[in-house]
Amino acid sequence: MNDFSIRLARAEDAEAIHRVEDDAAARFHEYPALAGVPIPPTTSAEDHARLIARGRSLVSVVDGVVVGFAEAAPIGRDLHLHELSVSMRHQGRGIGATLLEALAIDARNAGYRAITLSTFRDVPWNAPFYARRGFVEIDGCEDYPHLSESLESAVVFGIPKDRRIAMIRFLD
Repeated sequence: MNDFSIRLARAEDAEAIHRVEDDAAARFHEYPALAGVPIPPTTSAEDHARLIARGRSLVSVVDGVVVGFAEAAPIGRDLHLHELSVSMRHQGRGIGATLLEALAIDARNAGYRAITLSTFRDVPWNAPFYARRGFVEIDGCEDYPHLSESLESAVVFGIPKDRRIAMIRFLD
């Protein structure tokens, strides 16, 4: 039995989401395969609040405390996953996978065609995690300008192009 619950994110969750993202991001800085690779800064609480207002963000709660989140926003007929994070203390318990599946169910019920994202290709809790949950690599992003922009902004930030990947999960 799980000791966490999933619900829609609320405006008052923005600061807690920011803290979860900061905590989870520490794992990137500790991962040896990313040594020397710049890690983008986390999102501000204000930007989290803007995404929450779009109505497609979920949080995971344990004992009344936000411990994970999935933030997404519509782009045409797709839902773009901006961030999926779980605090380090609560990782490995299925919270991220449950958030992702709940997001997919919500997106399908709302009539979205797919969920898109960009992530690290070779970090175990990134592309391989998403691949196990039905996401596939997008070869060429001509039909997905938001993904092209995301991949390009990572390169501009200093992340080697071959380290990033665009993925999609169709919701049919």
